[in-house]
Amino acid sequence: MDLLNKYKHLVKNTFIFAIGTFSSKILVFVLMPIYTSTLDPDQYGVVDLVVQTANLLFPLVTLGMTNAIIRFGVDRSYRKNDVFTAGLLATLLGFSAFLCFSPLLGLIGGIGDHIWLLIIYVFTSCIKSLSSTFVRSKGCTKLYAFDGFLSTLVNCILTILFLVGFKWQITGYLLAIILADVLSILFLFFAGDLLRNIRIRGMSLPTAVAMLKYALPMIPTNVFWWVVATSDRYIIAFMISESANGLYAASYKVPTILMLVSSIFMDAWQVSAIKEHKQKDRAQFFSQIFNAFQSVMFLSSAWLIPFSKVFTMILVSEPYYASWQFIPFLILANAFCCMVNFIGSVYMVEKRSVATLVTTIIGAVANVGMNFAFIPLFTTETNPIGGVQGAAIATFLSYFLVFIIRAIHTRQFIRIRFNLLKFGLNTALVTLQAILMITAVPLWILYQILLTAALTALNGGALFKSIRKVLNKRKHKTRRA
Repeated sequence: MDLLNKYKHLVKNTFIFAIGTFSSKILVFVLMPIYTSTLDPDQYGVVDLVVQTANLLFPLVTLGMTNAIIRFGVDRSYRKNDVFTAGLLATLLGFSAFLCFSPLLGLIGGIGDHIWLLIIYVFTSCIKSLSSTFVRSKGCTKLYAFDGFLSTLVNCILTILFLVGFKWQITGYLLAIILADVLSILFLFFAGDLLRNIRIRGMSLPTAVAMLKYALPMIPTNVFWWVVATSDRYIIAFMISESANGLYAASYKVPTILMLVSSIFMDAWQVSAIKEHKQKDRAQFFSQIFNAFQSVMFLSSAWLIPFSKVFTMILVSEPYYASWQFIPFLILANAFCCMVNFIGSVYMVEKRSVATLVTTIIGAVANVGMNFAFIPLFTTETNPIGGVQGAAIATFLSYFLVFIIRAIHTRQFIRIRFNLLKFGLNTALVTLQAILMITAVPLWILYQILLTAALTALNGGALFKSIRKVLNKRKHKTRRA
């Protein structure tokens, strides 16, 4: 497959995945005013701890098989039935073990009254994730996209009904997600005919062993990623208050826009990257895609940071307005998280799950250490929630560290080429943007305009040239035909 066809296939899949993924991710913004008007900061802080605890449990319960499903499901060397059956059996086994230890969840402060909802939430989310990932690996992109749209719609309707209508608060928040996941599972099993892919008898044991060998190192990897992304929530709740954690959770919603853009692309990119793992020109393909991807990340950051206050005023109620000050560095953190995930696709293609684990451990240790150092450093008597800023900076620096390590280490597998000077200048400019936004120095609006213009000029031109190059190739090919 030539480069033009690779681009076309990637763009096509990205567009299809965008339909489903965008609808599910945009739910965060549509429902944010409802969350912040029906839940006070303390309750929202508890909800956030419940959700983040569930995120920690997902890879443990699935035994990391969700990662293996996409890697082995796309690979034509393995039968689809073997892949799905192995993933499902491993998840059921993991959930059975989880039930035995579930009473320990009561030791986590703030979620003791919601343990059974948390258990059900974990189970339904794991089965939904397994099913939707397998559908994507089979190439059923339209079904995957429609499922994303359907589950989003159901979640939105139930959230409004439970929080606004019934006023069930935390219970309503979680129940809406659970019921939406249940409907999604039923839909995927029916529309995707997943029952026919369950074949316990005759299942290939070598395939199951290979999947476990790949997946098991991903369990601690996902746990440590959770530490990087989430440990600050628990540390904030412990060192400051649950109310401060509620503000921090609310501030995460705007940076989620970057994760939205990235996740849409990464769904399609993982499929393309795996298919290209034996191609001679894959280094060129990876390099060109990464250069365009990092330009999108820096451009998005440059345009989001100046509007931190505006987004906060639109999305949250008055008690949460102070959360705007944590948004700039969380935008930077999410931008580098997205680029870390892209570089990590090299490990996925090469089945280097141990390398993924080691680099993630480094980021997790750095994140926890910097959280305990920076939160007290930024906490003052006049600004007791200032320590939350320390957590945001710690998260950014930990992702930045992991990116540097992975960018260097993966060169021995796939040499991704990018302009180091330009990358460093981009990083410096968006960091300066974040600092000026938070400190609100005199003429800060003018500085934001100038920096945004500079970043747009630095990245927009190259991105436009890449798009035009692909379009010109397409026109040339059409004329030859």
